[in-house]
Amino acid sequence: MPISDRPMTDDLFQSTSAAFNPMSQLSAIVLAGGQSLRMGTDKALVEIEGQPMLTRVCEVAFSCTPWVYVVSGWNDRYRSILDDRVRFVQEVAVVKDVYPHGPLVGFAQGLEQVKTEWVLLLACDLPQLNTEGLSSWMEVLPRLSSDTLAALVRNGKGWWEPMCGFYRRDCLSSVNDFIQSGGRSFQRWLDSQKVYELPASDPEMLFNCNTPADVERFERQKGAEE
Repeated sequence: MPISDRPMTDDLFQSTSAAFNPMSQLSAIVLAGGQSLRMGTDKALVEIEGQPMLTRVCEVAFSCTPWVYVVSGWNDRYRSILDDRVRFVQEVAVVKDVYPHGPLVGFAQGLEQVKTEWVLLLACDLPQLNTEGLSSWMEVLPRLSSDTLAALVRNGKGWWEPMCGFYRRDCLSSVNDFIQSGGRSFQRWLDSQKVYELPASDPEMLFNCNTPADVERFERQKGAEE
């Protein structure tokens, strides 16, 4: 069971949920548990325009919700660069000595701490993430049927983009059952769920910086725009 350093109090949750609106019913989980093998260094700490990527993503998350959780196996690395409002969730191995174990497990462990109806799940390496794009997607959430467990964009290959999208908290039991059966693939789990397809109005917002070349590409693009 992951442990949150500062769990959300019931009073705080109740005071913000009297009337349904996307922001009062939304938390954010930011995953920073990868090994960053392709980057060669911890990509959460790689600076984009003078700011660590994890910091950038959390700032956008806070523009959408007051409840932001960072899930990682090495949270002490990040405390000094993040807002004090961030709630840290310590990622733990689900199989003895097997770690890291993929984003789906990290998501499930973060979801254990959430009390809002919806969760915005984000990777830590989304340098073009922006409030406007997320806000437009958030407007859809209150209109979705109760059996719709996720709202995501599809990429050009037809696969879901699971690391920048919305999930109902109620999906936790399904995720845990899938993990307990040995599943680790987000795509395979999503294949068995009812998912609403969000419009890919800003595909660049989903751009991941996984390698030094990706960082260079982003910097060249920003330089050309200026």
